[in-house]
Amino acid sequence: MQKLNLPPYDVNLRKMDGKIHIFDPIRKKFLVLTPEEWVRQHFIQFLIQHKNYPSGLIKTESGLKYHERKKRTDVTVFNRKMEPFLLIECKAPEVKISNNTFAQIANYYSQFKAKYMIITNGMEHYCFRPDAKELVFEKDIPEFSDF
Repeated sequence: MQKLNLPPYDVNLRKMDGKIHIFDPIRKKFLVLTPEEWVRQHFIQFLIQHKNYPSGLIKTESGLKYHERKKRTDVTVFNRKMEPFLLIECKAPEVKISNNTFAQIANYYSQFKAKYMIITNGMEHYCFRPDAKELVFEKDIPEFSDF
């Protein structure tokens, strides 16, 4: 898999049924390794190991309904009151982050009302928050202690 613009970590890979799987410590199971899953697992480890987010407040693939269609956020991080604090949309490294990507996560925001949103493809990371009718981009991803 491609080297990402995230700190490396000790990846737990296993070959099963002829496919490579990566361990997801949040769901506590091995998942088929795709480029998007590679990004998701690296970003989760970045949050835990470098931004001090407790793994117990992180949920992957949270379901929601949007215009009668079922959707899933890639990663949702909750605050200690179990309110959504951070929504994260992960894309494969080769996927360019575009206005469509921002529109996708904005739709999720309308359901979850998290304070921050992040879009990452493992190479570029955008952290922002809604403020009135515009998006305010943050210089850095907040530390867990910041909220």
